[in-house]
Amino acid sequence: MEKLKVGIIGPGNIGIDLMMKIKRSPYLETRCVVNIKESEGLDIARNMGADASAGGVDYMIANHPDLDIVFDATSASAHVNAAPKLKQAGYFTIDLTPAAVGPYCVPTVNLTEEMLNMDNVNMVTCAGQATVPVVAAINKAADVVYAEVVSSISSKSAGPGTRANIDEFTVTTRQALEQVGGADNAKVIIVLNPAEPPIFMRNTIYTKVKSTDIEVIRSAIEDCVKELNTFVPGYKILLEPIIQDDIVTTMIQVEGLGDYLPVYSGNLDIITSAAVNIAEKKAQQLAGGAK
Repeated sequence: MEKLKVGIIGPGNIGIDLMMKIKRSPYLETRCVVNIKESEGLDIARNMGADASAGGVDYMIANHPDLDIVFDATSASAHVNAAPKLKQAGYFTIDLTPAAVGPYCVPTVNLTEEMLNMDNVNMVTCAGQATVPVVAAINKAADVVYAEVVSSISSKSAGPGTRANIDEFTVTTRQALEQVGGADNAKVIIVLNPAEPPIFMRNTIYTKVKSTDIEVIRSAIEDCVKELNTFVPGYKILLEPIIQDDIVTTMIQVEGLGDYLPVYSGNLDIITSAAVNIAEKKAQQLAGGAK
């Protein structure tokens, strides 16, 4: 099948990692990369054969109206401003910021044909992609009354975009735990760990449940991890779920693929991997379900 034409807004760490993943995709090819200033990321895009410009979203729309998919890897505030233009241009936009202009999309939980037909979908946050599937699995097995997530990432893997969006990060992740994960209520804490050598992304997930059959819960989480491993092979259970009274505690770790980012940046790798997974599903949809 002919590859879909892809645009990327924001060639920072996440944008460059997207380029690397798209390069090996049988369904996608990067045609245009834009920023609001010249940068190393634009040079990398040019070296990979893409049209790269510091002219921003307006340049992309004016010069590449035929793009099929656009990834926005900028910031929440930037995406809020860009989203109406991208919609008017007719692009299918995958938003990797916490802006949440479109509905939250966690591929293993709620990626449907209806979702793929929307003009804008939101990737929640890195913690959302890592923890919502587990909470959704536990909720299906045991009915989650309350979920609390402590997400620890290496300080070195938290760039300026992440740091500038901490408030949006916690709010968006909490909402996704409730709206997509199914928890009645939720809370999110993020920890930027300065340890050397840098730590892998780790998420401790506490859930208060109505049903306390731990074997059913463990089986649901194992199935969840197997599905995630199809596009995030470094995702694994670090602490098997344990239960005390009605509180289930689980810890997971995410190791990155090392495409562009260091392997300890699993927090960034999981969101780019999930975004590319959605784009490839969109390509398969347009091809009539061809694999």
